[in-house]
Amino acid sequence: MVSVKRLVLDVLKPHQPNALEFSRAIAGVGANYHVHLTVLEVDENTETLRMVVEANAIDFDAVQSAITSMGGSLHSIDEVEVQNQTDVD
Repeated sequence: MVSVKRLVLDVLKPHQPNALEFSRAIAGVGANYHVHLTVLEVDENTETLRMVVEANAIDFDAVQSAITSMGGSLHSIDEVEVQNQTDVD
């Protein structure tokens, strides 16, 4: 099974929710999600973020859905780390 271990995302979001609330919501999407969020740019209405999500198996669709539900939009996937874990009997 191939699992997504790390994503680096370019995200645009409104000022609210703030960066802490936004990070907590993304971390709450899955078990043991680790989120590192950096605000790169702030303008009158939005913030541009670099968001790193790490876990044993990231559900990308759930992360993207959480971003959208908070008024954000995913601009790009800048880095991906995946791992093929073969079942051994």
